[in-house]
Amino acid sequence: MTASTERIRLTGTPIGHNVHLAELGEEIDPLQREQLHAYGLSAQQTITVLQQRPMTVVMCDHMELALEHAVAQHIWVEGK
Repeated sequence: MTASTERIRLTGTPIGHNVHLAELGEEIDPLQREQLHAYGLSAQQTITVLQQRPMTVVMCDHMELALEHAVAQHIWVEGK
């Protein structure tokens, strides 16, 4: 039996940590959700946090993505 993993906001994830995408919050516009999926942000995708300021920058599927905090705060992740 495995312990449950706590979900945290992407904006609260420390730099250098690898996490799994848990959920894109309903607050994110449907068109923007589609764009994020097209860039590789999908369920259980591994994400590495590279930077938090001035924007959240992540590595996802060998691609760097820069996300505004207004979006990143509604992306929920779980520790690896």
